[in-house]
Amino acid sequence: MDDEILRYKQRLEEQAAQTPIWEKACLTIEEAAEYTGIGRTKLRALVRQKKCSFSMPIGNQILIVREKFDAYLKGRKRI
Repeated sequence: MDDEILRYKQRLEEQAAQTPIWEKACLTIEEAAEYTGIGRTKLRALVRQKKCSFSMPIGNQILIVREKFDAYLKGRKRI
């Protein structure tokens, strides 16, 4: 049973790794940094803001909703 679960987990991870960043609905901080060129420290500061509309905390991990993040970036001249 444990082997079956591990194989399933590996397949899910492989599928996630094959999906291009620009097609993912949610991004990790590292993926968002790669996607935008914004540093990880700056991204973490942005998602910590109370009015952050593009972040989604899941446990200890913070995901960035790509479409909302794109809209946020389009409305800004500086970050």
